[in-house]
Amino acid sequence: MTNSTASAGDRRKIAALGLVAAATFAPAAYPADWDQWRGPSRDGRVAGFAAPTGAASKPAKRWDVAVGEGHSSPLVAGDAVFVFAREGDDEVARRLSLATGKQVWQDRYPVPYEMNPAARGHGKGPRSTPLYAAGRLYTLGVTGVLSCLDANTGKMVWRKDFRQEHKQTTPDFGAAMSPLFENGLVIAHVGGNGDGELSAFDAKTGAVRWRWTEDGPAYSSPVIAMIGGVRQVVTQTQTRCVGLDPASGKLLWSLPFKTPYDQNSVTPVVAGFDTVVFAGLQQPTFAVKVAKSGGSWFATKVWETRDAQMYMSTPVLSGGRLYGLSARRQGQMFSLEAATGKVLWTGEGRQGENASVWDVGPAVLALTTGADLIVFRKGADGSLTEFARYPVADGAVWASPAFVGRNRLLVKDADSVALWEFPAATAKR
Repeated sequence: MTNSTASAGDRRKIAALGLVAAATFAPAAYPADWDQWRGPSRDGRVAGFAAPTGAASKPAKRWDVAVGEGHSSPLVAGDAVFVFAREGDDEVARRLSLATGKQVWQDRYPVPYEMNPAARGHGKGPRSTPLYAAGRLYTLGVTGVLSCLDANTGKMVWRKDFRQEHKQTTPDFGAAMSPLFENGLVIAHVGGNGDGELSAFDAKTGAVRWRWTEDGPAYSSPVIAMIGGVRQVVTQTQTRCVGLDPASGKLLWSLPFKTPYDQNSVTPVVAGFDTVVFAGLQQPTFAVKVAKSGGSWFATKVWETRDAQMYMSTPVLSGGRLYGLSARRQGQMFSLEAATGKVLWTGEGRQGENASVWDVGPAVLALTTGADLIVFRKGADGSLTEFARYPVADGAVWASPAFVGRNRLLVKDADSVALWEFPAATAKR
């Protein structure tokens, strides 16, 4: 395990660097942190980003840095960019300068790993998106190593690998869930098939505060939901959809949910005061109403549809509608009513194997595995009209982007991360 600052010998490339005025990146101008999976609210909604307005709004690449392979998404905190990837047999966390892409520090540790043959196309890099909270960076590696680093210096604060606690430290295709911060706790699902624990770790020390051991991890990431006035951790596990008390880990409710090869990988979407939407490979997308009765919690299915089945892509809620990428027709955008499950619109097929989908007010953005950033204009009837399409990488993009202020975004492709900037006029509403 090593930690080092940047040097001329670091393996990186920096292209189209910073002929950007220093004022553009002045500390006072930094936007809110993009500090976790799916953004600050963990829901795919992007506040303050101005949707591009057409061909004249083509983005410019400000820098491009080789960081290693993996599907982990970049984060932004102040003037810092954090990326987590694999180089050789090492997993490497890096802090880069938002202004230039130059490395500030790196932390690496050896993680030999052999992929399940069915997932070799995804590579050996980490899938889990890090978490930034209170000046610390938390990462979950592809073999289930959970780390806490000082975000300013890169110094390791604590690290756990769970080999003593579990026979397997990951599900079949590697650890992919992204840690969640809640009231001084880091919540992560660790372990392997049939032998896992959804646990809360003290964010400062790594000490276990609670653990729920009734099911192994899947590939989905948990969210915090306020349901019936009660905060709950909601997630998909290996074989279930569950809600737990985030303070104690007590199971509040559970319902069975299985997909082929236990590939539960869609993040739950909270759709109102008491409703949660779940989806998974070759299964209907469905919503449950969660309520307490007679001292016990219950989750009751209120609708389901097979017309918008999902695999890995998580939909986004906006104005009572869900927008997302269905696995049907080799990737098909859709919208549906979150209250009823009625499909309102479906787009053309062959959009890609996966996409990250974002709500930016009047528009929906989708970043596909084919490296296209697609801008859709929302229609009053729930339809989406493609308005613009921009190539933003040379290789496949599985990671979600990080949005920076009104007109910039970070894109992680197969082995590098790049900062893209739309023209300033784009940022004017």
